[in-house]
Amino acid sequence: MEYNMRQIEEKWQDRWEHQPIGLAQPAGSGKKFYCLDMFPYPSGSGLHVGHWRGYVLSDVYARRKWLEGYNVLHPMGWDAFGLPAENDALKRGIHPRESTQRNIHVFKRQLKQISALYDWSKEINTTDPSYYKWTQWIFLKMYHAGLAYEEHTPINWCPSCLTGLANEEVENGACERCGTKVEQKRIRQWILRISNYADRLLSGLEKVEWPEKVKTMQRNWIGKSQGVEVTFKIAPESAPGSHQPTFTTFTTRPETIYGVTFVVFAPDHPLLDSVVSQEYASTVEQYRETADQQGSSQEKSGVFTGAYAVHPLTNERLPIYVSNFVVSEYGTGAVMAVPGHDERDHAFARTFDLPIRHVIQNPEGDYLDEVYTGDGVLINSSIFDGLQACSEGVRKITQHLVDKGVGEQKTQYRLRDWVFSRQRYWGEPIPIIHCSECGVVPVPEDQLPVELPAVERYEPTGTGESPLAAITDWVNTECPSCNGPAKRETNTMPQWAGSCWYFLRYPNPDLTDKPFDYEELKYWLPVDLYVGGIEHAILHLLYARFYIKVLYDLGFIPYDEPFRQLYNQGMITKYSEKTGMVEKMSKSKGNVVAPDDMIKTYGSDALRLYILFIGPPEMDSEWKDSGLEGMRRFLQRLWNFITASHRIIGDDQEEELATKKRWHRCLKDVVDRLDMFKPNTAISALMEWLNDANSNDMQLHRDTVESLLVVLSTMAPHMASELLEHICNKQIEDCVWPSYDPALARQETATVAIQINGKKRSAIQVAPDIQQEQVEDLARKE
Repeated sequence: MEYNMRQIEEKWQDRWEHQPIGLAQPAGSGKKFYCLDMFPYPSGSGLHVGHWRGYVLSDVYARRKWLEGYNVLHPMGWDAFGLPAENDALKRGIHPRESTQRNIHVFKRQLKQISALYDWSKEINTTDPSYYKWTQWIFLKMYHAGLAYEEHTPINWCPSCLTGLANEEVENGACERCGTKVEQKRIRQWILRISNYADRLLSGLEKVEWPEKVKTMQRNWIGKSQGVEVTFKIAPESAPGSHQPTFTTFTTRPETIYGVTFVVFAPDHPLLDSVVSQEYASTVEQYRETADQQGSSQEKSGVFTGAYAVHPLTNERLPIYVSNFVVSEYGTGAVMAVPGHDERDHAFARTFDLPIRHVIQNPEGDYLDEVYTGDGVLINSSIFDGLQACSEGVRKITQHLVDKGVGEQKTQYRLRDWVFSRQRYWGEPIPIIHCSECGVVPVPEDQLPVELPAVERYEPTGTGESPLAAITDWVNTECPSCNGPAKRETNTMPQWAGSCWYFLRYPNPDLTDKPFDYEELKYWLPVDLYVGGIEHAILHLLYARFYIKVLYDLGFIPYDEPFRQLYNQGMITKYSEKTGMVEKMSKSKGNVVAPDDMIKTYGSDALRLYILFIGPPEMDSEWKDSGLEGMRRFLQRLWNFITASHRIIGDDQEEELATKKRWHRCLKDVVDRLDMFKPNTAISALMEWLNDANSNDMQLHRDTVESLLVVLSTMAPHMASELLEHICNKQIEDCVWPSYDPALARQETATVAIQINGKKRSAIQVAPDIQQEQVEDLARKE
């Protein structure tokens, strides 16, 4: 038999197109395995081999579970709303609906070349009105539960994308999508109360099998801090009159209270206008205007307000500054600055020549006017001198603040409510109507979906309003409450809205009377294995978990954590001639490897194998064409070995015991390594077996060949299916995952190295279950 790679792969792809295998069976059909890929947004550049890494990895485990008799749900769909799709369409000068349809066609063709066990009958598209009808329905449920509210608030505004951004979409003061520095802009927004779920988003991480790195990233983003809220008074000269205003600051380090030498307000702190002195009013106003343009920043800029606060324990006058490094959305909008023991406060104090006081003794000696952030004995702290700062000092100073009525123990979170509005066209319309008589009125559920209107011009306005605001025929409507004239909400939802719940829709994407079925979700949820990139560790996963907890609380779904096991595959990197560095694949860097080109030369099976073999799947790995050639040679050698005329012995003959043992050891290695998510070393086990089988000219029973090909089918399904059909007269759907015999798989000997003073001197062969004392006795005799 000739290994005609292209002919074989085309044959099986065509057959599986018309006679699909591995389709999900109805809920309740035995034990289930829900295997989920993070569905892609269909960009114009199509897939590159880096995208294949997650898809091939998940397919190995979906196929194995299917062969083990599980009812497998392995679906695919399209996350097609949002900025990426709209920006792509703007570059091409076409409508995003048209570009999205084109891109989906390309992606789907490319995905079918992988021959993953996708159930295409479950396909969904977030831009389909029959899907986003239910995205809008979920928003209404949140609105009625008091979890969605409208507010004019300063938001992160990207002057390039011309839209508002959630805090999570800003990295180091810049838009995570385009890298442009964000500004602060006060506009009307819809906001979701994700902060209500901060504690449960933290505690839920203990229930799931996720990489510790991802759990840590989510914990840090939620940012639970336990500390003390301290009350300060405004100095009498800064607030004349009988009433002395107060403000609060939150600190996780109350032991440093005696080191406070100044206070910093956020530019929009509510007390600022009433306390700033007339002498400094114009300077403060100019700074605030600049701060609005710059947004939050770590730069140590600021101005003095001319006002003073009173230290709650010492009555010392503390100058009040205003700076954009303090943001009102975090904490209380005011910071008590301890420049002796905080890096940021120290830099600010040095810039503005403010006092620096140390209240924790540095065990190393003198400070030399530097910041010290470690633990030590309290100094310059009144009656608390001599206490260990981070233990007894914390407890006693906290209690002292509470007793004096100027402190309250509190828990605070970094997590802020989710800014949900986007001032763009390509997104789900928010199902809200504004009526001059009735105010904010939710669209009745029987009027969903509120469809996105067809338009010729959809460029962002840059004014803070969505392009939808100019479509008067769509905006002007009737109030559902009083039947009077009203206007539709013109902001759209963010890209994340559709991806927060898509995995609930896959079990039954054709439902018309509800978004999902509770009984079906009792069977299918939670997702057993979720595979995707580490770049979604915060945004998507945090938002999706929030949605699920809300839907669980409202009684619509049976679980409050959606993803039992998460696996983040590493990136495929490649040398870029433009930059002269090995970097993540990117069209702009000119280092993209298209799967179409690789398949024409090497075939889909070889590409799948190389993607799995390139390195530990959780690590970044560098692409090299030579490795792909090695996979093709391996497949050719395996083909030649199995199809050799003398290779298969008759059914009435027995395999040699050594042949049996060698296969069962290989099978055990493959199973163990797949269980540890090491498919690269599972392939190595198959390669080592083939080398031994060739060297010893092994003759195999047809059952052994079938076991080998069934294992291979999870990694190279086309070739495995072809050989199963011709050698074993079977289809893969008629096979089961093989099991090894522990007695046959047992290693008869193990090699133990003998070292003296760290240097290898010899090696001995011993039984695998030998005791340590026996090994030592044998080693001494060597």
